Amino acid sequence: MKTRLLLALPFFAVQVHLAVAQSNSNPAPQDTKGSGSACSMCNAMPNEQARTKGINERGELGMGFSQTATTHHFFLTPQGGAIQVETNSPTDKTDREEIRLHLSHIARAFEAGNFDIPMFVHAVMPPGVPAMKRLKERIIYLFAETPNGGRVEIQTADSEALQAIHEFLQFQIRDHKTGDPLDIPK
Repeated sequence: MKTRLLLALPFFAVQVHLAVAQSNSNPAPQDTKGSGSACSMCNAMPNEQARTKGINERGELGMGFSQTATTHHFFLTPQGGAIQVETNSPTDKTDREEIRLHLSHIARAFEAGNFDIPMFVHAVMPPGVPAMKRLKERIIYLFAETPNGGRVEIQTADSEALQAIHEFLQFQIRDHKTGDPLDIPK
């Protein structure tokens, strides 16, 4: 129960922040001194270094498990791709269970067109997300446990959705610096 509550708190904080940001019809105040947007979690970060520096901290809040005790992988396939997260230690039962909880939630959220967590973690809207939201009925998300974590398979037969999935996963590879191949295997 405590774990679920801890996982839910950052999620609700993100939901409230996004709702407030979306309901504000006035544009964000312009920063003429170069210190960044008035809103630290909005898309308008002062520079790419500042945005990427916080990925692990925001990742721990948004995902609920250690970003340094786990490893992310993003795979591209001709039908879509996959998101896989594993503990670095096979004896790390706590992070393994948190990974599984998070990825099963992500599969359901993405299926519903909800990409709030990746937008929070990366502090920008990842490429591909608008099309993945719009084409959500054409994309299948399947969660599966792995020995040390979990995996979300992302599949589609739609060419526009496929392009969006690949853009999304390639962005994840670059931003998380996983070193996974950016090319689609034939």
